[in-house]
Amino acid sequence: MTLRGTEPIWLANEGPSGRGRLSGDHTVDVAIIGGGIAGATAAYALASEGRTVAVLERGTVAGGATGYTTAKASALQQTKLKDVRSKHGDSGVAAYAATSLRAIDWIEARVGEHGIDCSFERLPDFTCAVSEKEVSTVEQVFEAAQVAGLNAELTTDTPLPQEVLQAVRVDGQAQFQPVKYVRGLMDAAEAAGAQVFEQTAVVGVHEGELCQVETEDGHTVTASHVIVCTNYPLLDRGLFFARTEATRSYLVAARLREPADAPFGMAISAGEPTRSVRSYVDDAGTPWVLIGGEGHLVGSSKAQPERYEKLAAYAREHFDVAEVLYRWSTQDGMPVDKLPYAGRYTPTSKHLWVVGGGQKWGMTNATAGALVCVDGIRERENPSASLLDPNRVTLKAAPEFAKAQLWVGARFVGDRLKPAEAGSPDEIPPGEARVLRDGLTGKVGVYKDERGGLHGVSLRCTHLGCLVAYNDAERSWDCPCHGSRFDVDGNVLAGPATKPLEPRDVPGVSDPADA
Repeated sequence: MTLRGTEPIWLANEGPSGRGRLSGDHTVDVAIIGGGIAGATAAYALASEGRTVAVLERGTVAGGATGYTTAKASALQQTKLKDVRSKHGDSGVAAYAATSLRAIDWIEARVGEHGIDCSFERLPDFTCAVSEKEVSTVEQVFEAAQVAGLNAELTTDTPLPQEVLQAVRVDGQAQFQPVKYVRGLMDAAEAAGAQVFEQTAVVGVHEGELCQVETEDGHTVTASHVIVCTNYPLLDRGLFFARTEATRSYLVAARLREPADAPFGMAISAGEPTRSVRSYVDDAGTPWVLIGGEGHLVGSSKAQPERYEKLAAYAREHFDVAEVLYRWSTQDGMPVDKLPYAGRYTPTSKHLWVVGGGQKWGMTNATAGALVCVDGIRERENPSASLLDPNRVTLKAAPEFAKAQLWVGARFVGDRLKPAEAGSPDEIPPGEARVLRDGLTGKVGVYKDERGGLHGVSLRCTHLGCLVAYNDAERSWDCPCHGSRFDVDGNVLAGPATKPLEPRDVPGVSDPADA
């Protein structure tokens, strides 16, 4: 049976957050766009010091990228230390590792202070070589970890359930249930006076001495400062879309027959195809193992349900699995210079701040980034501020920047030259989508639901005009240039786009009611 994406295990049993949408205009000290881990961290830190805060979340608190993560908080981060060292040197990798460790400590302190029941636990983290070609990579990771001041060691005894030729181990890292943590932290922010609004999409921000935040419903929040915490930066200013690649990766959660079958730590392979593992015990005491990997760029033809099947097969091969019940995919912003963004949105911004580019390690990077922005608003020093400066120039990242722009250019032009995928709606199987020719030069994206209903949309992304591609694994239209995602009716699932795809008549259907 083909596996399709479902709700993550973290969200499946939590229910709605229960917070209402914004009604009417508001004035606050700080408006925060995004209710994930970055938004909750910033809201809590600011409200705890007496600032008035409004959090504006498009969906539900922790229901976006935060709710779709593996929730591993680590300073090791697969091969990230090697990459950071290559672009930013020994001092850069040391600062980055220290930033991650401080973030883990901050999370643990809040969990303890507020009694947040989120299964927080300290565990070792491993980066593993499962083939000969990955051994040198792991050795470089080990060298970078030592330079960074981490207490790292080489080993072959790991939680990865396959032969490992070499691995780096760093103790004292952490994992937790991200939705419980973020909602608990947001509860604490509200107790300190913050206001949190769900189902409130932001469509624009005007920066000035007093900033104006405009919502899709036509309301305005006036604030002295605005922090954009939307995973992928929401606003086009700052050219983040040109400096950040959008990627998707996949996860499954498999129920284990016995608690003893769970891995004893967190582990991830150093190469492709990636295999990431961690354990989880739910509220009923049921043991689970999470398997992640199979990543690719957003908009790729690789976005197929078979990605889930490969991860499920890996789980069944290496663990005593009772059933694979949950599967989902997630999206990450990957800055080309290998560091996340946190600080002033542009070099001239005085009141507009950004946290983004979590590069698959958002639990630490988003936490640290939010605190950088909070300290900036407070006019306090933060040891990570210069490292994460969104307006930095990294000359060593020029080749990666050029490669990313070639990909965007190729998709912007090449997708317009591709032929239609079907001649009529009759050729579209139920539950799938195809690109149909519309007149002599136009194209329209058409999804056919299980009942035969047709959903036609423009393929032109409302961000910067690239053509979206259908994601069969998630039943969405995804932009390959900058990562925006839309449902089959064109509604925005993820930015930087803020407007839906335009609806289109379905070619070959004479009566619109038939569609």
